[in-house]
Amino acid sequence: MPDAVLSNQGTNKPNPTPPKPFTPEDETALREALKRCSPSTFEAAVQFRRTGNPEHVPAVVIGVIERFVEPDLRMKLKDADDDLRLIEDLGIDSLTMMEIVILVEDVLQMTINNDELRNLRTVGDVKTFIDCKIRGLPLPKPTKFIPIEHIGAVMPIQPPFLFLNEASVSSTAANGKYKITGQEFFLQGHFKDNPVMPASIMLEALGQLAVLYLLEGHIPEPGKAVNSSQIFFTGCEGVRAHRVCKPGDILTLSIKPKRNKMPLATFEGAIRVGQEKAVIAEEISLIFAYADAVNAPVPINPATSNTGVVNGAAEAPAASAPPLRVAINA
Repeated sequence: MPDAVLSNQGTNKPNPTPPKPFTPEDETALREALKRCSPSTFEAAVQFRRTGNPEHVPAVVIGVIERFVEPDLRMKLKDADDDLRLIEDLGIDSLTMMEIVILVEDVLQMTINNDELRNLRTVGDVKTFIDCKIRGLPLPKPTKFIPIEHIGAVMPIQPPFLFLNEASVSSTAANGKYKITGQEFFLQGHFKDNPVMPASIMLEALGQLAVLYLLEGHIPEPGKAVNSSQIFFTGCEGVRAHRVCKPGDILTLSIKPKRNKMPLATFEGAIRVGQEKAVIAEEISLIFAYADAVNAPVPINPATSNTGVVNGAAEAPAASAPPLRVAINA
């Protein structure tokens, strides 16, 4: 399950409501409700209704979403991670979302308010939301989706050394994507007649995602904001490269904060291509500083450009940020 759920689990976690008796009549009604879902969805729903164990909820949610997704997109859902977008990637409109919610309410015997649906943008959002509702936990803050124009507006790093095409940031994690186009400057010599994305550049991309988390997801001290020109790489441990990445590959990046107290922030990170692991970093460390909020850059303002650098080797601040447009769209 997404970290927004796991991070709230502990000794003070509210206990879920004990399940109601699950009768043969209930099973018949459940089978009818899920008749167009997979057998595994039905089995997970039965186990949840019998035991009340929230661990069965993700399989139910994915199965219900799959039932409403167009057949040619269902394989994408089966192979997807939690940052798969409901509208953009799965074609789920507001009416279809309501149908999904009604069926989930019926199957899991819960009530969802329409206002609570506005912040559900990804498969992970839906799973986390329903899991929190069932466990009686506070709902997490909505995921913030950041397009390339906004990434470039707040990041001190700029093209051609910016390796994020899109990103999402929540209070507990950040995810991003980068497509290797084959036009990257470093591929001209890495390697001759066999362009391969350097592992060091993939670690740089993870570091950039961690920087974005500090700028957009970190909650600073009152009256302060993270200074984008004062974030620097300090170390990386437990790195493993599992896959060669080449032009055409779409890198799916994820980072999760481990410890975050000014001036030090540490993260764990991973990159995948599809469902294949590409790079794992057990710990990425950055140092950062605060600035007074009144003087700090305004987050996600396309009209604002920042200077300064954060990357694997500290660089001098840039004189100005170039106009934002992504080579990835080529």
